[in-house]
Amino acid sequence: MEILKPNELKEKFNDPWIAPYEKVLTMVDGNKVEIVEYHPCISGSHWLLNQYRNNSKLIDSAYRDGNKHVYKCHVGCEPLDLKASFNAAGIDEIDINGDEVKVTHAGLAGAGVGAGMCRGMGEGVKYIELIETGGGSKVGKATVVTPKLEKIVIGIDDTDTKDAGATWTMAHNLGVELSNQGFEYLDHIIVQLYPHNPHKTQNCVSIALTFAVESDKKEELINKVIEILKRDTLSDKTAIAVLEGLTIPKKLREYSISAKTGMVDVETAEKTAKELNIDLISVTGNQGKVGALAALGLYDDVEEAVKAYNEN
Repeated sequence: MEILKPNELKEKFNDPWIAPYEKVLTMVDGNKVEIVEYHPCISGSHWLLNQYRNNSKLIDSAYRDGNKHVYKCHVGCEPLDLKASFNAAGIDEIDINGDEVKVTHAGLAGAGVGAGMCRGMGEGVKYIELIETGGGSKVGKATVVTPKLEKIVIGIDDTDTKDAGATWTMAHNLGVELSNQGFEYLDHIIVQLYPHNPHKTQNCVSIALTFAVESDKKEELINKVIEILKRDTLSDKTAIAVLEGLTIPKKLREYSISAKTGMVDVETAEKTAKELNIDLISVTGNQGKVGALAALGLYDDVEEAVKAYNEN
């Protein structure tokens, strides 16, 4: 086994058959692990996602969004039974060691090259333990080691007025600004709320922004979100909600569906957030709490998030 950092890998394997990953991030919540990888290809990467999802018992679910692969996994060891074309690649071990997450990938031929050498060159990787190089007809195997991060989802609502502004754009620009300050901005999800809400400005949507952060930077992230919103919001009703971890409580999802299909008041939002130990924060006012909390319950179900329902 050989231990190599990303720059050492790039120097050692400067070959035309190496395509470095852009970035690899790993978030942890108990024994749950969420891996986010930015693949060097776009649509072609779907083959790999299919192989991983079908062959790895440690992967509970997975999806692709462009070149971004998201694997929702659990800690453990489940050796792969590799077979060309059918079981060509996957994850056979996930381990958490202090502030590091170790994910062992294996694959045949090109998938084996991707297992360690391509991934290991990505931003976010500390180092890899190269077990077998792979390529040609050989097996490739490596343990990719990344820092242990946590997931923070921030729901945002009511930043515009009937005359100006747009919550979805303000939220995205906020995410980009935080990304430029070193925070990992992962996603932006628009959640359609109740179309007949008399408090709406027009389309009646709220936004969920997802981030991967180090544990000791969570408070800084939330404070910066509040600071930027106070600076840029046009509304006196702006609020945020903060969900930590990789699990969406059943009651939170039910609340979100309620906010899509009918009227929900601020008191119900505050009561639900308190029961679920979710921070619900008034930035310039309280009305935005309803939609901010609703954004959290559907951030991982974009098809449901965008649906608009008529009155019951």
